[in-house]
Amino acid sequence: MKNIDIKKASINDVNQLQKIARQTFFETFSAANSIDNMKRYLEEGFSLEKLTSELNNKSSEFYFATFDNKVIGYLKLNFGQSQTELKDDKALEIERIYVLKEFHGKNVGQLLYEKAMQIAKQENADYVWLGVWEENPRAITFYKKNGFVEFDKHIFHLGDDEQTDIMMKLQLK
Repeated sequence: MKNIDIKKASINDVNQLQKIARQTFFETFSAANSIDNMKRYLEEGFSLEKLTSELNNKSSEFYFATFDNKVIGYLKLNFGQSQTELKDDKALEIERIYVLKEFHGKNVGQLLYEKAMQIAKQENADYVWLGVWEENPRAITFYKKNGFVEFDKHIFHLGDDEQTDIMMKLQLK
């Protein structure tokens, strides 16, 4: 797909970020989770206060994928102490890559991933890591295709449901 632009999001984009974050998370996970847990996570995990704080964090960055001036996906990266777990200054965490369902299979996720890799190289990261839900085979296949390997597991809380994420890593050096 041509004409997809990747642009860095700023604090002025918080409302657009909330909209794309809630929509893509719902599209990705609602079929496999309870309505109550989804509702609670969408409200808490993507509140304007939380997203504003994340956008203002100098050690996190958001990028939008746009097509015809419409946001169709996004990427969230964490550096140093802003990483959700490892907090390794030599690492970059991809916390989120989400794309609207109607744009799946159109290379949007790959473009966002390539942006993450470009930044990892600019930051001179030794490796890139992420967590992916063990019941998300599409994402696991995507990361394996891009060279990531499993190295651990952690628990992700979606409402009152404890879910297991597979932690994956791509060594750059």
